[in-house]
Order: sequence, then structure tokens, then C-alpha cells
Amino acid sequence: MKRLLTIILSLFLLSSCSQVDNELPVANSSNFSSSYNKGEALKIVSGSENKELEPIIEEYAKENKQNIQIDYQGSLDIMRLIGDSNITYDAVWPASSIWLNLGDSNHILKYTETTSQTPVVFGIKKSLADDLGFVGRDVKTSEIIDAIKAGKLKFTMTSATQSNSGASAYLGFLQALAKDKDGLTSEDLADKNLKDQIISLLSGVERSSGSSNWLVDLFLEGDYDAMVNYEQLIIATNKKLEEEGKEPLYMIYPVDGLSISDSPLAYVDKGDGEKEKAFKKLQEYLLSDKAQSKIEAIGKRSAYGNVRKENREVYKKEWGIDLDKTLSPVRMPKADVILEALNMYQTEFKKPAFTIYVLDYSESMDENDGYNQIMEAMNQVLIPENASKNLLLGTSKDYTFVLPFSKQIITILQAEGNSDELTYLYNDLKQYNTLSATYMYEAIGEAIDILEENKDILKDYSPAIVVLTDGRPNGEWSFEDLKEAYDDLDMDIPIFGIMFGDAQEEDLEEIATMSKARVFDGRNDMIKAFQNVKGYN
Repeated sequence: MKRLLTIILSLFLLSSCSQVDNELPVANSSNFSSSYNKGEALKIVSGSENKELEPIIEEYAKENKQNIQIDYQGSLDIMRLIGDSNITYDAVWPASSIWLNLGDSNHILKYTETTSQTPVVFGIKKSLADDLGFVGRDVKTSEIIDAIKAGKLKFTMTSATQSNSGASAYLGFLQALAKDKDGLTSEDLADKNLKDQIISLLSGVERSSGSSNWLVDLFLEGDYDAMVNYEQLIIATNKKLEEEGKEPLYMIYPVDGLSISDSPLAYVDKGDGEKEKAFKKLQEYLLSDKAQSKIEAIGKRSAYGNVRKENREVYKKEWGIDLDKTLSPVRMPKADVILEALNMYQTEFKKPAFTIYVLDYSESMDENDGYNQIMEAMNQVLIPENASKNLLLGTSKDYTFVLPFSKQIITILQAEGNSDELTYLYNDLKQYNTLSATYMYEAIGEAIDILEENKDILKDYSPAIVVLTDGRPNGEWSFEDLKEAYDDLDMDIPIFGIMFGDAQEEDLEEIATMSKARVFDGRNDMIKAFQNVKGYN
């Protein structure tokens, strides 16, 4: 039990997943609320894939005069919350029961029931899937790897340490590559052939995401060939693609590495009889024939894995879906192996990162405590011991640049790898103080120049610019000047914003939109903000 608790506590640090990760959303909050009486709401924390069910929940709440509040967080975040004795939610609804089994060390959950099922699949443009010879047959994980090695396939995917869809796919791939077909083991993870194969597979990731729903948005905005995601969300993606007159994705179900998410809904027992009654009534409704049919109609298979006749047209055969075929998911590993695999993903297997931190050293940051927040944040990111504790430590091949700026670039610091060089970089950074003005656009332009200088190696990295600021540019460059520099780079590189101090989000949002990135709030939980960024890098 002690061993399991240690594992769980370590996994708590992984945090975050689907659509609203755990950042404070700076725009377009995805949280759901319905209020039809004066009483307290039934508070649910859910994975973002359930956002598609909001109309069903709203209809139920209205008919039953019930108040329901849903906050969207990652399945791994939900796991962390379950282990906290001070959890404020009445129910949890992650993408997979894995995280409930790992997180419920205090045995606070009751009435756990599967509400729907959805496989995690490869969605590949139909024409490309046809060229690869994947259409109309079973495809093995090794064949996908061969296509990646041949330079014929690249894809988008959520982070395995941030998202259930990414974690499930990753663990499925590992199991497919393992010698022990009864369950992934530590011995399998130490096998050189497995290591080489999973590194080859993950080298095909061209953009990552900490959120399954946001991955859909990214895919629709960009020009990508493939995506690893829930069957449900690829169905939703295909609907939008066809509406726009674009080529849909063909779904590949890796026959030896398939994972299925079972969307368990569970009650958090805190001795509140009224909340318990409200929960059981909602759960009973979601498992009713009426609600299950509606759930199937949006692209989730029923709690039993089947689809009613009236909903089968949603699951189009031309998209690679065969509802008459029995799906055989892999067996998930033991808890300690999951932890080991996720750690190895972060430090060994995933594409190395090429990250440029652009730090606001203007006087306004000093006035609103932003400077102290940034320095503490960089302490957590750059000191290897701290970074490791929070799963922010990268690979031995990572490149890290730090550009503090005010009216000009104060200095350019660089480190390679994930050990002592990062410590030296941080110690160098501490000697610089804030100065006047916030030439933010110019500083990002300097980061773009660094990317341009290293353009020949970036295909082997996950590059990103991360701007830490209160978002008050007052230099000579305009946003249009920055956009011109970014467009000239002609690469799909995200520019993330992390807000500190008395942050103003508008300019950061504009930059994030331009580069298909996101803005995160570091004012209340800076570690979470950086974990979120790592999910996208």
C-alpha cells in the first residue's frame, strides 16, 4: 500500500489533460453551469471530452430543476484531486477508470459506473491512409512506425503526461511493442528494441497538445495529415471537415495496441445525503436508454460498447469505423509500470524540446511582483531537481534559451540537456535586474531569429517560444511587425504566453492565435502553467 501511495503521489505531479487543462482560462471558459433552483449545485469535475454532452446535461437539469456545475480538467488532474482529502467536488468524471483506480487512495468514491466508451485511434487523411495501404484491413503498430520512419506519416497527438488520450495511446503502443503480451513490464521498458521503436514512433509527432479537444481545434486550424485522438472527437472533426469541403480522416484501430476509454462517473462520498441523492438521479438518467441513445448520437459508444440502430449512421464506414467488429483493447500495466513509462516518455522517448523563454524584465513586472514570480518559476523549470519533481525536466537532447528583456535584450543564455548546464543558466539569470520599458514584440522577434539560425535541426525537435510577461508591450514594433517576422520564418512554431503580475491578456492572446498556441495563467499556480506548456511542447 505504501508503494502504491508513493506512486500515486508522484503521479499527482503529472497533472492536466483535456480541454481546459487546469489553467485559469483567459478566454472562452469551457466550464458548464445550469441553475434551476436556489439550492447548491452538484459539482462535477470532468474530462473535456464530455463537453459534447452539455446539451444532454442541460436538458436533464431543466427537466429535473437541478443545479449542475461542471469544471473541465484533465483526467490526470482528476486523479490528483481524488487523492486530496479537501476535494470540493461531489463527483468525478474522467476519461478512463485508470485514473480513478490510481487516485482513490482514500476510498472516497462510490457508485462508479461506465457512462460511455470510445477507442483511442489514429485518424489519417483518407488519401494518405489509402497510399499507405491501411484502408480496409487491420493495421499493426509496427506498420505505423515503418510509415513514420519512411517519412510518409506525421501526426498530432496529446501529451502522454498531460492527457488521457495521449497516455492511453502511448501505453497501447508500448504494449504492442512489448515482449510480454500479458502486460507491459519494467523489463520491457528497458529493452533497447522497444526504446528505439517508441522513439521512432514519437518522432512523427509534429505538434503536441495538453488537451484532446484543443487538439481538434489545432488540427482544424492547421494543415496536418493525421491525429491521434478519441474516436468520438475524430467523428466530430470529420463532420467539420466535410462541412468545409475538406478531406475527412480515416480511422486506424491499431490491432495490437488499442486503448478504450470508459468514461466512469463516480460519487465523492462526503456524507451529504442530498448531494448523494442528486448524483444517483443524474447517473441513473445518463445510463437510461434515452440518454444512452443521445450519447451515441454524438459519437460516443454506449456504456456497453455498442451503438443502437438509429445512431449507426453517425459512425460512417467510409471513415474506417466497423461497428460489427469486436474491439480488443490492450491490458493496462500495473501502477508502478505506468509511472515508469510516463517518466520515460518525458525524459527519454518524446521528441526533444527546443524552447526559448522570453522573460519580461520591465519595471512594471517589478512593481506588481511579476519579476519575483518569474524568478521562482524559472527556479522550478531550470533547476533539474525541482523540474524533475514536477515532471518539467526534459531530455538530454533539449535546447533551452532564456532571453530577459526590457527596452532591449538584456542577455541571451543557452543550455543543452537536462542537468548542470540548466543550473548554471539559472545562476547566470539571477544577476540581472529589471529595467524600463517592455519591448515584448522585439524580444519575441529575437527569439524568432534564434529559430531561424537553427532551422536546419528543428525538424528533429519540438520548438516553442514561451513568453512570461504582464502583457504590456510599449516598444517600437507593432503586432504587424511581429507577424511579418513570424510569417517570414515559415514554420509551424507555437508562441505560448504565461501571464504574471498584473497581467493583460489581449496582446498575448493575439500572439497565441497567430501561432496556433495558447495563453496560460501563472499568477495563481505557476507550476501548473508550466506543466500545461510542457503538454504542448
